[in-house]
Amino acid sequence: GAAKLVVVIAIFLLTFYVISQVFEIKMDANLGHIFARSALDAAARSTKPPRYKCGISKACPEKHFAFKMASGAANVVGPKICVEDNVLMSGVKNNVGRGINVALVNGKTGEPLDTKFFDMWGGDVAPFIEFLKSIQDGTIVLMGTYDDGATKLNEEARKLIAELGSTSITNLGFRDNWVFCGGKGIKTKSPFEQHIKNNKDTNKYEGWPEVVEMEGCIPQKQD
Repeated sequence: GAAKLVVVIAIFLLTFYVISQVFEIKMDANLGHIFARSALDAAARSTKPPRYKCGISKACPEKHFAFKMASGAANVVGPKICVEDNVLMSGVKNNVGRGINVALVNGKTGEPLDTKFFDMWGGDVAPFIEFLKSIQDGTIVLMGTYDDGATKLNEEARKLIAELGSTSITNLGFRDNWVFCGGKGIKTKSPFEQHIKNNKDTNKYEGWPEVVEMEGCIPQKQD
């Protein structure tokens, strides 16, 4: 009887040892898989390119505001204006329309002030002129066309936009695509402007040129 008891105990201990070894091997394998996956995830995160405000290609220096904008696509997709990672105007926000779309931003703080669009095909240019005259000094002004932004523009309106720093506004024609960023009280011509003429031989869409996009860093207004 004593011999049988010893054999039973020995078998039990051997079985326990084998089970514990198998469990330890599986545990090591699982931990190894977890650590390997964590290392791969960390490597993926380290190689993923950083995202900058408004999705621009590089970070802006201090005392500058990041912006990105695009004109409308034909008469289907509206323009988009983003400043400091804040989408001010877009089709998703349902605050864009045919004509010239305008966003105003505080030149010192980067805070949005107002957004409006003015129909330059079937509308009246007078409200647009009054709006342009009401813009305060130090205000950043961003504009983008959608469908047609030029038919109702007169010399007075073009002159007021030129005073914001635009050089292309004098040549803006029927269904041209145009984006512009300037400022009230600017002393020089703005470097932020893109313009594509409506040309049936080069248009991307039937009757409309391709979308124009622009990004950059707007200097903060200093006292």
